[in-house]
Amino acid sequence: MTLRIAVQSKGRLFEESMELLGEAGIKLNNKKRTLLIPAKDFPVEMLFLRDDDIPQAVATGVADIGIVGENEYVEKDEDACIVKRLGFSKCRLSLAIPKDEKYDNVKWFEGKKIATSYPHILGKYLKEKGVNSEIHIISGSVEISPSIGLSDAIFDIVSSGGTLVSNRLKEVEIAMQSEALLIANKELSDDKKAILDELIFRIEAVQTATDKKYVLLNAPEDRIDEIIDVLPGMRSPTITPLATKGWCSVQSVIDDKRFWEIISKLKSLGAEGIIVLPIEKMIL
Repeated sequence: MTLRIAVQSKGRLFEESMELLGEAGIKLNNKKRTLLIPAKDFPVEMLFLRDDDIPQAVATGVADIGIVGENEYVEKDEDACIVKRLGFSKCRLSLAIPKDEKYDNVKWFEGKKIATSYPHILGKYLKEKGVNSEIHIISGSVEISPSIGLSDAIFDIVSSGGTLVSNRLKEVEIAMQSEALLIANKELSDDKKAILDELIFRIEAVQTATDKKYVLLNAPEDRIDEIIDVLPGMRSPTITPLATKGWCSVQSVIDDKRFWEIISKLKSLGAEGIIVLPIEKMIL
């Protein structure tokens, strides 16, 4: 029994998907990329598709599961279920207009022509806002539409906003946030569900370790309670007596975002010999 995973064939989502799967132990048998490649030592195979084809492929059973941007999942509105939000490839779907245009509110778009590759999402958004606009469907290079007279505005993916700036556009409304999703066919067999459960277990072990550091340090026994307050672990820090009387070894996990703040507090409480290590996987 093999679980078939649909993955975007190129681009940032492809790179981040393959990195996550690689860290979860999914290695491909064939370095030369073809449409369908089995994995080593795990019962899955990769099916490489266009991102906008993945929701339909999963819904119809061509693939069992898929990694796809939430924007494409919502736009295609196929009958596949979300198994897990993956937290990478984050972006947003926004309305943008020429930089020099004066903008007050969403009513600016009344009667305007908007170019987009996401007519379903845009149509729903405009209806919710009570705005009547002409939706002009276009694939690729949506951002150039206003400058060549094809539209008054655009509705497209925005990540950093650099593409908008380079095309003299400004973002004025955000319709939805998007991230990578793991989606699945609703009719998976029990055997395939078991493989999917194992894959999710591995993915969560990788993700739990993200932005975490393992810290080892020596601390005076009379400051242990204060140090524990600074160093909360997954449950509590590990404390081991040292050969030197009055001292302990302390081990814990800290969030990388608070790393320097925590290290400074530890030093002020007398901690010494602080060692910081990266965490590859974390099983809860």
